[in-house]
Amino acid sequence: MDKKVSVIGAGNVGATVAQRLAEKELCDVVLIDIVEGVPQGKALDLTEAAPIEKHDAHLLGSNTYEASAGSDIIIITAGIPRKPGMSRGDLISANAGIVKTVTQQAAELSPKAILIIVSNPLDAMCHVAYETSGFPRNRVIGMAGVLDSARFRAFIAMELNVSVENTHAFVLGGHGKTMVPLPRYSTVAGIPIIELLSKERIDSLIDRTRKGGAEIVGLLKTGSAYYAPASAAVEMAESILKDKKKILPCAAYLDGEYGIKDLFIGVPVKLGTNGIEEIIQIGLTDDENTALQKSAAAVAELKALLEKM
Repeated sequence: MDKKVSVIGAGNVGATVAQRLAEKELCDVVLIDIVEGVPQGKALDLTEAAPIEKHDAHLLGSNTYEASAGSDIIIITAGIPRKPGMSRGDLISANAGIVKTVTQQAAELSPKAILIIVSNPLDAMCHVAYETSGFPRNRVIGMAGVLDSARFRAFIAMELNVSVENTHAFVLGGHGKTMVPLPRYSTVAGIPIIELLSKERIDSLIDRTRKGGAEIVGLLKTGSAYYAPASAAVEMAESILKDKKKILPCAAYLDGEYGIKDLFIGVPVKLGTNGIEEIIQIGLTDDENTALQKSAAAVAELKALLEKM
């Protein structure tokens, strides 16, 4: 295939990303991990599934970065997963060093690549990748809003007993407890959910969305979500690889948009061949803007922790 995507981190998220990229025939995939044999074994396993799944994507596993050279997209999933009782802030010290190291090695070999960051705490890790790579802001993107919006959409569909394909939703802000789901912009077949559900039920769905990752961590006990995060990252990659120009909520580096500066915050963006091709500024009510600014303040606190390390 004429496109190559390297996935850094061959854990549950990374391996599922590789699987979905290959099965959609979006690109050839390089799976990289420091654990000897793991990326090679998972790449071989996925290759052996190809005749059944009917795709011709090539998969390669490696413990070094040479095979990633010339990648169109680098998806970074490396890092330790969140465990029960662990805050996203707790992850900073552990994952900042990992993300810095992998970004440096991958970016040197693929200087024109677009970085999609999945590692947590997401917003802070975007800053690490941005500063380490030296890439322009349109080529460093955080996967958060697509996942959070998908969770909100799923909960809306469950609540109303309708197809998930009829649901659309926007979740802005940081990836955590201060995320900002927007009911006014969330619809079922074009009908705003504020016309279909009571405020009490909407508030309940918003609360579950904010706790979506923690809910799964609590159920799994020994790991965190990976199917939905992988799907979210692949939707972003597909829009870039196919130049689809989808408008998706992603963590983008803001330079004054929404009154926010020097922070990665989830906002609607247009994704195409050049990465973020436009940041969409939508109208917010006073309450929505207050919530977004509060979320930005929480991200700023994480960034401050990074700067102290």
